[in-house]
Amino acid sequence: MSLQAFVEDVRARGILGVPAQRVVELASEEPAFAELRAPLRESTRRALEAAGIRSFFRHQAEAIDAALAGRDVVLATGTNSGKSLAYQVPALEALAAEPSARVLMLFPTKALAQDQLGKLEAMLPPGVRCATYDGDTPPAQRSAIRRNAHVILTNPDMLHVGILPNHDLWSRVLKSLRLVVLDEMHVYRGVFGSHVASVLWRLLRLCEWYGSHPQIVAASATIANPLRAFRLLTGRDAALVWDDASAKGRRTFVFWSPPIVDSEMEGSPNWATAWLLASLASAGIRTLAFSRARSSAEIVLRRARRAAESSGLLDPAKLESYRAGYSPTERREIERALFRGDVLGLSSTNALELGVDVGGLDAVILNGYPGSVASFWQQAGRAGRGARDGLVLFVAHGDALDQFLCREPERLLEARSESVALNPENPVILGRHLLCAAHERPLAPTELAERSERCLRVAEGLEQEGSLRFSAGRFFYPLHEPPAQSVDIRGTGGDTFVLLVGGQPIGTMESWRALRQAHPGAVYLHRDATYECVELDLAARVARLQPSDTNLMTQSLVQTSIEILAETDAGTWGPWMVRFGALRVTDQVVGYRYYPFEGRGAQGERELDLPPTSYETIGLWLEMPPLEEPEAVGALHGLEHALMAVGPLLAGCDRADLGSSWYSVFPDTLQAELFVFDQIPGGVGLTTELYNQRDAWASAATQLLAGCSCEEGCPACLLSPRCPAGNAALGKAGALRLLRRLGEAGGAGRIRTAE
Repeated sequence: MSLQAFVEDVRARGILGVPAQRVVELASEEPAFAELRAPLRESTRRALEAAGIRSFFRHQAEAIDAALAGRDVVLATGTNSGKSLAYQVPALEALAAEPSARVLMLFPTKALAQDQLGKLEAMLPPGVRCATYDGDTPPAQRSAIRRNAHVILTNPDMLHVGILPNHDLWSRVLKSLRLVVLDEMHVYRGVFGSHVASVLWRLLRLCEWYGSHPQIVAASATIANPLRAFRLLTGRDAALVWDDASAKGRRTFVFWSPPIVDSEMEGSPNWATAWLLASLASAGIRTLAFSRARSSAEIVLRRARRAAESSGLLDPAKLESYRAGYSPTERREIERALFRGDVLGLSSTNALELGVDVGGLDAVILNGYPGSVASFWQQAGRAGRGARDGLVLFVAHGDALDQFLCREPERLLEARSESVALNPENPVILGRHLLCAAHERPLAPTELAERSERCLRVAEGLEQEGSLRFSAGRFFYPLHEPPAQSVDIRGTGGDTFVLLVGGQPIGTMESWRALRQAHPGAVYLHRDATYECVELDLAARVARLQPSDTNLMTQSLVQTSIEILAETDAGTWGPWMVRFGALRVTDQVVGYRYYPFEGRGAQGERELDLPPTSYETIGLWLEMPPLEEPEAVGALHGLEHALMAVGPLLAGCDRADLGSSWYSVFPDTLQAELFVFDQIPGGVGLTTELYNQRDAWASAATQLLAGCSCEEGCPACLLSPRCPAGNAALGKAGALRLLRRLGEAGGAGRIRTAE
């Protein structure tokens, strides 16, 4: 069956007998080309011609021109638009102009760095050497790379823990560093992005120490705030190019929700994704299925192979999986097999979301909303790369946001970008990196103040607690061992729990997450295995797990209380006041529910006796008159559910990154209050986005409820498995009335800003 025949069959008969909610076709687009303003060096022209590159899309030419003029550049265009040339050409020119020059390229994943290594090796002229330097690099090769490589490809993690703390070994590179490449810039959001901003600051201050001032070229998917994101990450301003002029094939999007049946397995999104993967691959349609969790990716593979075997139409070996946790050798072989066509169907996590070249794929299945608009387009962009036609199948899960997007796909298809939220000033993250920076080179108060006032205040606080020592006008790190080893740049830092199985560690978890996810009875998934937590030792900071064959998953029940610390902004939202500022959140895990892994509905609930934990963060709170009638309380509770369901779509974050709480009468103000906050110590700016977009937020929540045909609320609009009250006392009609009032009186207005 051809791709078009499959689409026509979906239009006529649906999938598994269930019609698609929406089928949307985006037309193909012709490319636009442009010439460079200045001629390239002969060696660069030969290298490009050898790689088959004889012309540039208009956006490539604009980005290259800006870079060759000496400007920092951010290129924000779509998947498969040839963004790599925007930094490859300036790198070739810099190396041709100065044989001792060095280029550092940062990629968020090892796989992406390996993919780019092969392309660069085919392009670089003789005598110019490039190499990857990451956790997979054999120790015996590392010294030679430091001495001899002109282009070094690495990731922020290795830069943070392996390069910067040992900068004396890298002095030759840092002295001669002329270009820093920041690829896939849109990935650096939230906690990770907030860490990377400090890692880049540490890199640039060491470059200054060694006498270099490297240019920065960033490549990003389309985001709404590329210049601001670049400045937050690098502290610099850049030339922006974001008018995508590349060729685009016709792309068909199918938005579909699996049938609801009694079986715990059949009808689940994982089961439906597996069936689609096997069916498309059996028809010779090369397909990539994305799942959010490692366990889901493995389940999809097992069931797809079972479906292929039972049908007899496809060799199950033609189906594979791909995710983090595989060895480098395994990952490279799977990539090559997919590129060669030996694998027709691949079940993957977002590990293949970024631009690793796996050849031309025909179809992509999204097993649920991937967590951000940028990720949606990155994953969808793997289908029909370039001028090839492609098919994108969105398989909706049974939660409110997925169902909303199935009904309102324009939310994804028309708004192709979102703002990236990160906070380099997060005090928890900033403090950890100030320790790292002081170890690398003592910190002067003037350079800290130049970065920000908070930076200096945090350093002074670290000195008062003894983590830093102030002497001779500098802050010094008082210990010999580098602190970078204990700073996980993909987490918020702080105390951690070690996860033990049979006395052997299998991972770590931040303490506040451990109380939620590693409490006694919690089910924990690690790679292919399932474990049950049998003990959470608070004194030893250890969680002891044992292997389990359970088919259950667990969801902790958390009671939250809020303390307002400071108000920094205030405005109106409809007829009511909304405020923004600093909060102290106190959470207590009081129990957990357990569910069938593929089932629908909780099987039971158990109580827990765990201590409360507190952290400071940022958030907003909506003030209303105190509520006494049960209907009004149910309306406020429903308003919380509706706003939290669509909030991640506007904030560009995972559902678990936002927290909320509501009070019919808040003790401090004697008003009804609804709080929404960054569920990350210190905050990373997620609720800043929601506060600034509160009209659009209320509009999306209104559409969520109004667009669902149920009368009292259902899993597709209002009910939430995370509700600590078990979805009791929810009023859909009342919540809709409140949402419509939020859109009254000209919408959101601003009252003042407290500096």
